[in-house]
Amino acid sequence: MNRARRPPLQHPRALAPLFDRAVDSFTVSLSPDTTRRYRGTARNFLSYLGANHPEVQSLDQLRRDPHILGWMSGLRSQVPPLVTASYSNLLFALRGICKELAWMEQLPDLAHLIRREDLPRLPQRFPRPLTAEQDELLQQEFLRRNDLGGNAFLLIRHTGMRIGECADLSFDCLRSTGPNQWAVHVPLGKLKTERMVPVDSFVCELVRRLQFFRSLDPLPGDGRLLARPRTKEALVRQLRDHLHQVCHALGLSTRVVPHQFRHSYASEMLRAGVSSRPDEVTRPHFSRNDDALSRCRADRSPKGIRAGSF
Repeated sequence: MNRARRPPLQHPRALAPLFDRAVDSFTVSLSPDTTRRYRGTARNFLSYLGANHPEVQSLDQLRRDPHILGWMSGLRSQVPPLVTASYSNLLFALRGICKELAWMEQLPDLAHLIRREDLPRLPQRFPRPLTAEQDELLQQEFLRRNDLGGNAFLLIRHTGMRIGECADLSFDCLRSTGPNQWAVHVPLGKLKTERMVPVDSFVCELVRRLQFFRSLDPLPGDGRLLARPRTKEALVRQLRDHLHQVCHALGLSTRVVPHQFRHSYASEMLRAGVSSRPDEVTRPHFSRNDDALSRCRADRSPKGIRAGSF
């Protein structure tokens, strides 16, 4: 594991190596981003102990009250306050570390320092798709511009993929799955899964158009559908800037973010009869009725969207 780019845990000195080893053990199969989150939580808790309870120098000195409850109270009193999701993530991470320490050091009491009931219930969030007017205006404008960014967002809109997944698409992401049947291969993304998304002829044309744009790009080929100016993050920022420019040109007063295209796709799938449960639509794998989808898109797509294909 490459640890050169992160500073070592400092407080308290005797506990830092134990927490460091516990994080290494607990996160061995997790992604680098998740590992950084657990390590940051350990550093946060140890910094609190070093500042408020410097006498704690061994694991068997740790108590729920005052050490854990005091740390939790400090988190809740931060200014500006932590959102519920961030607070819950910190508690969840430290709970996992404490359980790992309990197993590694044979101190079972550590596993009960943070209880299930300490984790707050997250507020229920509902999908936020584009309004029908926004959806129609944006699709029409993307078709009119017919540029790289416009085609990329049309692809996102009609496949339900995330913007980061779109940035990772391979040049040959369009795959034949049968006679006159096509699917877009979406690589490993946020949920660490890959999937095949069935698509129609319109989406096939979008992919071919993006392949054409890639062939014209001066950057050397790297096997990806979208050329990266420097990094994936730079490409995503470039796409977001393009969306903001289009929204400004259309005079859309409400802020539009790329993830709303995914929710609009999910809503379209529900109207097409894909699933009776809203949360199933955006899962990595699902089956769909292509005839129902075609009828739904015909009703909801901007006028001339098919005629305006490339």
